[in-house]
Amino acid sequence: MEFRCRLASPNGEIVEGVYIAENEARLRHELEEKGLYVLSLQPKGAVAGLSLRLPQRHAVATREFLVFNQELATLLKAGMPLVQSLDLLKRRVESPVFRAVLDDVHEKVRSGGALSDAFAAQGHLFPRVYTASLLAGERSGNLDAVLRRFVEYTKVIATVKRKTISALVYPAILVTLALIIVAIIVLFAVPAFSDFYAGFGAELPLVTRIIVRLSALLRSQWVLILVTITVAIVSFVMWLRQPGQQARFDHLILGLPMLGQIAKKFATSQMARTLATLLGGGLPLVNALDIAAKSVGNQYMAKQLDVVSARVREGESFAAALEARGVFPEVAVKMAEVGEQTGALQDMLNTVADFYDEEISTNMDRFVTLVEPALLVIMGIVIAGLLLALYMPLFQLSSVLT
Repeated sequence: MEFRCRLASPNGEIVEGVYIAENEARLRHELEEKGLYVLSLQPKGAVAGLSLRLPQRHAVATREFLVFNQELATLLKAGMPLVQSLDLLKRRVESPVFRAVLDDVHEKVRSGGALSDAFAAQGHLFPRVYTASLLAGERSGNLDAVLRRFVEYTKVIATVKRKTISALVYPAILVTLALIIVAIIVLFAVPAFSDFYAGFGAELPLVTRIIVRLSALLRSQWVLILVTITVAIVSFVMWLRQPGQQARFDHLILGLPMLGQIAKKFATSQMARTLATLLGGGLPLVNALDIAAKSVGNQYMAKQLDVVSARVREGESFAAALEARGVFPEVAVKMAEVGEQTGALQDMLNTVADFYDEEISTNMDRFVTLVEPALLVIMGIVIAGLLLALYMPLFQLSSVLT
């Protein structure tokens, strides 16, 4: 990546030029090591501090990230210093993005910075749960155990997401096939039948006339329809990006039959497992709640958890604050109450997460069991209705001719 830099030398001379580096932090570090003072640094092609390029988002593969943390935990447990461990592991990373990140992290740690601060400086590339876990491990002096706990946490969350998505794949395929078959019939078969019937001059049945007119409308106005759908999707996405609208949409999702309950259980499981991971690392409950609220996917429940965090900060018990919101499942509230009373909140939160993970799996299996035959029946009725509407005039013509 190229950067346009304005530098000052130790003798006061101002130098401007274009430099190549993997990222801004690495280039700034290299220039400062040469004794230069960085007055301004921005990507080449930027005007008045605003880049003309579209923003690029790079992600680190989950598997590679987990392998890195597992190996780092093993090296730290074996007694290898953190700086040497990072230097060893960054050479084995294959992804250029992740290697550049680890180079920057290694430089920051070697310069005396904390590992949690070095990863937090990478922006949104890594979840706050990870940086908070690192901070808790550094404070407790048990960084390797915290890393192992985070790896297990990530694996469980990823497994639940994968099972949920896998359960929805087959219904999505059925719906897509149904739409394709209906589109083929309406756009190609109906015009052929319409031209055939037009030669007889007989009046067509009402259902057939409706389908013929619908087919003609779709074929003549397909550009307008496509533009309308595109505008509607873009408008919906822009609406979601407005402050507070994502939370309203997620609130609507919670009200859906079956899927709403699954979404609520998934958010509760995510919240409970995140809290358990952070509490296990030694983070206070209030701080753990703040971070857990930002890790919950459902924005409505995340806002409710923010309120819970504020009430706990004011001295209210965690279970009472959860119950007051009226959003979280009763089982989770009762188990949190037992955990607070017995001093085993972390264990109870893990139990809550395991319980709802099993519930999600069971509910998704039940949902797919009900949806698959329902979709097949609906597909059969729609396709049979279309074919019947197309062939009905033939039956009438054959009866007239006989």
